[in-house]
Amino acid sequence: MGGSGSFPVDLVLFGMIAAFLVLRLRSILGRRGGYERPAQPQQPGGTPAPAAPVADARAEPAQAPTMRDLPDPGSQIGQALLQMRQAERGFDPARFLAGAEHAFRLIVTAFAQGGRQELRPLLSDDTYRAFESAIAAREMAHETHRTEIRSIESAAIIGAHLAENGLASITVRIVSDQINVTVSANGLPSAGSESVTEITDVWTFERHLNTPDPTWRLVSAASA
Repeated sequence: MGGSGSFPVDLVLFGMIAAFLVLRLRSILGRRGGYERPAQPQQPGGTPAPAAPVADARAEPAQAPTMRDLPDPGSQIGQALLQMRQAERGFDPARFLAGAEHAFRLIVTAFAQGGRQELRPLLSDDTYRAFESAIAAREMAHETHRTEIRSIESAAIIGAHLAENGLASITVRIVSDQINVTVSANGLPSAGSESVTEITDVWTFERHLNTPDPTWRLVSAASA
């Protein structure tokens, strides 16, 4: 047979190569990227997974991930957390720590803004009175306070205790980069700085397990 009637082998090969490249690109582009937010886990039946038990952690703007540290399960703190899991089926230390970080943001921001209504359900009675007194003193002096949490570098559970009456207590250490400035009545800074400062806070949350109220309330706040 002449050249014009020969089987176009070269076209078939090019077609096979093109098809392979298309399939290869589709497999690569279809993968989830390293910075893409993963899908939220679903419970059987399509029900969304429950939120963290501290202040109900909701979705926040994308930020640098926090280094979270959980105690060794064999340590004294780890054993106390295990007792909490045994006492209340839904308790999870990792979710607690994520919720505590979210509560930290809420409380720090609300305190700076004088948000009594936002603070009240998140604090114990004694802690709320202390916070409210500081807010009232600031208002009487006609001062305003601005706090900006730039990042939370780390969050760790450093203490845990479960009393016989079911009262659970968990202490967390949170290291954050913040800007804190207090402005006096004349509009000039009276305390703090516009510079970013690393602050270490040690906060303790309490809650009676197996009660209808899922909120862990702040009972102690101190700077290390």
